[in-house]
Amino acid sequence: MNSKGADIVRHLRLISTATAIGMAAVVNLAAQAPTGTTGAAAAPAATAALVDAQGRPIGEARFQATPNGVLLKLDLKNAAPGVHAMHIHAVGKCDAPGFTSAGSHLSVSGKQHGFLNSSGPHTGDLPNIEVPSSGQLSVEHHVASLKLDSGVNSLLDADGSALVIHAAKDDYATDPAGASGDRIACGLLKK
Repeated sequence: MNSKGADIVRHLRLISTATAIGMAAVVNLAAQAPTGTTGAAAAPAATAALVDAQGRPIGEARFQATPNGVLLKLDLKNAAPGVHAMHIHAVGKCDAPGFTSAGSHLSVSGKQHGFLNSSGPHTGDLPNIEVPSSGQLSVEHHVASLKLDSGVNSLLDADGSALVIHAAKDDYATDPAGASGDRIACGLLKK
């Protein structure tokens, strides 16, 4: 074989080797790709469509189970601007206009209201939200004390739960509701 033929053979061997390495990498990546639903995608989830006192939709909350509680993702579209208290209430009912059907704050431990209260907080106490003048807000909160499956601290127990937004901000101390004023929006949690 002349030198030109030998160069062609070496070149073909290099191409074959490179192709084999490339195919092995593709096969390896495909073997590592997830199959089916695992992790967070398979975890229990719930939603709450929030409405104001006039029954107008103002946004949605999504609740995702985590290994250590629940992740709340809130997306508001037409909410009242300002700083507002937000709590999880013990009953899954949202009868307008006052939303009193949602009951009191979720509190399975018998504690008082408020992060700053030495006898608190309620299980359903959440941080205040600040809605800009646009009425649009997206926030996330992790709540370690809650869960979506059955048992103590479940948001989806026999009488359900509701997410409620109040007219004023929560002072995080005053029992039973942090001096947060009227209930101006409510959403029933649904699996």
